[in-house]
Amino acid sequence: AIRKLWGEGDHQAEIDDIMKEKGAMGSTKTLRVLEVIKERSLRWQLYILMTVMTTLQLCGINAVESKFEEHLIPYVSLGVGLCECLSSILCSTLIDRFGRKVLLWGGYSLMGSVLALLTMTLSLQHRFFWMHYFSVILIFLFVVFYGIGP
Repeated sequence: AIRKLWGEGDHQAEIDDIMKEKGAMGSTKTLRVLEVIKERSLRWQLYILMTVMTTLQLCGINAVESKFEEHLIPYVSLGVGLCECLSSILCSTLIDRFGRKVLLWGGYSLMGSVLALLTMTLSLQHRFFWMHYFSVILIFLFVVFYGIGP
C-alpha cells in the first residue's frame, strides 16, 4: 500500500515509524467521559473544545430569517441541512487535495464576500420581490463555505 501511495523506493523507515506508533497506541487505554474531565493533563484541551463548541452553537449558522410564507419555512430548513451535508462531503474530498490552510482562508474569504452580498440584498428586499429568494441562496452558500472552511 505504501509503494502504491508513495511510489517505488525504500520506505522502511516510514514503515518502522508506523509500526512504532501502532505499538504505542495499543498500550494506551480509552478514557471514559468522567475520566477525561478528571484528568488534569487534558484540562486545557477540554476547555478549548468546550469553548469552540459553545461559540459554534451561538454563531447562528442555522438561523434563517426571510419573508417567506409559513408553509415554505420547512423547505428552507431542509435546504440549509442539505447544504451542511454537501459541505461535509466537499470538505472531506478537498482537504486532502488543498490542505487545511487553503480551505480556511478560502472559506473565510468566500464567507466575507457572501456576507457583503447578503447585506446588499437584505437592504434591497423592499424594492424587489425576488430579492429575498436571492438572500436565501446566499445563506445556503454561506453555510456551504462555512462547512468547507471553518
